[in-house]
Amino acid sequence: MADLDQIPVTLIDGRETTFGEWSGQVRLVVNVASRCGLTPQYEALEALHGRYSDRGFTVLGLPSNQFLQEFGGEEKIAEYCSMTWGVTFPMTEKVKLNGRGQHPLYAELTQVPDAEGKAGKVKWNFEKFLVLPDGTVHRFRPTTVPDAPEIVDLIEKSLPQ
Repeated sequence: MADLDQIPVTLIDGRETTFGEWSGQVRLVVNVASRCGLTPQYEALEALHGRYSDRGFTVLGLPSNQFLQEFGGEEKIAEYCSMTWGVTFPMTEKVKLNGRGQHPLYAELTQVPDAEGKAGKVKWNFEKFLVLPDGTVHRFRPTTVPDAPEIVDLIEKSLPQ
């Protein structure tokens, strides 16, 4: 797997950075969508971010319209997430998760298998990749809620006490 920290990322406000901006932290990368049945997961994502951010944890939301459930523009996405869910964690511009034009971060992350040993395409909105400070990546499918014990346990084990 390539060095994830070198991968360029454009934030929802247009600022360019790299995934390495959050290097050394526990990072939960989630492809989000505003008009999906799983959209209420924003609440748990924001709660996790609030609970652990001062200890070196961040959620990074990557909006995608790959499944036709995201608003057209970044401004509308940012406004919706802030006003509806109180999102304060970093979000990127809209990205492609699969296929031609796939974001480089997803080109790497989708090589990681889930708990059943299946790697490959992102199947739906709110798929989660937990990237630990040592570079280890754990993959959780969309129906695994952000505050599921298996995710929270990994976060807590990986953060300084």
